[in-house]
Amino acid sequence: MSESKASVTWQENKAFMGISPSGHNVQIDADKEKGASPMELILLGLGGCASYDVVAILQKSRQEVTDVRCDLTAQRAETVPAVYTDIHMHFVVTGQDVKESQVEKAIKLSAEKYCSASRMLVQGGVNITHDFEVIAE
Repeated sequence: MSESKASVTWQENKAFMGISPSGHNVQIDADKEKGASPMELILLGLGGCASYDVVAILQKSRQEVTDVRCDLTAQRAETVPAVYTDIHMHFVVTGQDVKESQVEKAIKLSAEKYCSASRMLVQGGVNITHDFEVIAE
């Protein structure tokens, strides 16, 4: 098991500066004035993790992908803690002669095997759904 270390330091009001395990600064703000909120960062982490997988898998399957975007829509519980209950991920894949079957396979592999963020959230009870569209260049 590998260990990661990060730190979060209070700046003012509801603003904090996070330092990632790789040394990058991340502005965090529960008021959303100086940075993304902690829960927004969870959504971005999920989208980034899954998008990386989809790009890597499509490239390995020799698909000519020029762009991948993941639009996330999430619902949160109405009571505290206001956890995410449902997250829908819509992938928009652009490229030349990209096969829909390869995109579908890449998303499934990410969701079921490779994306640590997705697996962690699903194991925590979040319902995550996916769909996609392919745009030909």
